[in-house]
Amino acid sequence: MSLADSLFRFRTSSPKATPAPEQLTIAHAGHDLPVTFLRSARARRASLRVDVARRRIVLTAPLRMARDTAVGFALQQAGWIAARLKRLPDRRPFVDGAEVPLFGTPYRVRHRPEARGTVWIENGEIHVAGKLEHLPRRLRDWLTAEMRRRLAPLVEAKAARVERAVKRITVRDARSRWGSCGPDGTLSFSWRLVFAPPEVIDYLVAHEVAHLVHMNHGPRFWALAEKLCDGPMTPPQAWLKANAEILMQYGA
Repeated sequence: MSLADSLFRFRTSSPKATPAPEQLTIAHAGHDLPVTFLRSARARRASLRVDVARRRIVLTAPLRMARDTAVGFALQQAGWIAARLKRLPDRRPFVDGAEVPLFGTPYRVRHRPEARGTVWIENGEIHVAGKLEHLPRRLRDWLTAEMRRRLAPLVEAKAARVERAVKRITVRDARSRWGSCGPDGTLSFSWRLVFAPPEVIDYLVAHEVAHLVHMNHGPRFWALAEKLCDGPMTPPQAWLKANAEILMQYGA
């Protein structure tokens, strides 16, 4: 499932080269607002969106639109840009003493420089051994492994219920979707779901396994996804909508 459902297009002609992203500065109320300007062959009009993972506002325009027209649109929306940047949640870096939720349960991160090469849970804390500069990467690798460990039995059980084979399960740093189902039976999930409660993970697994049967979001798909969930779908959907931006800030 994506934060905004993806649309795929078949192109019969050779695509034109897309210009490199341009960094703009929009002046508003005495502040300089950073905006990334992108050209897109798919765009039909100028639009603005929030890239939460990279903490930026993205201005997208068609290839043939005049630059002044696109930038003028952004200038007209300067108030919206300022408000959305201000609303972005604080970064939550992986540092000694940080609080990190593991499947919805909060833990305190503790650096253990005297220990060697491992991560473990003890007394409500996640202990990370080794040099301090290795803590973010080591903790992220461990959290990703925990996510993969939690996913495997859930996926296997739900796939067995619909009598479909799963080619493999991948856990990635997806920027725009929590999960996806490939036509070959590969299921992919964002490692950041490790911070979400179990019922949210259960829902997303049900969502992607349902795509093994229905590669769309029609009524039959939603009926199957709901059947595969261990509980009602509405609460985890609401939780994701409310907490999506926060999940993207962990480890930032």
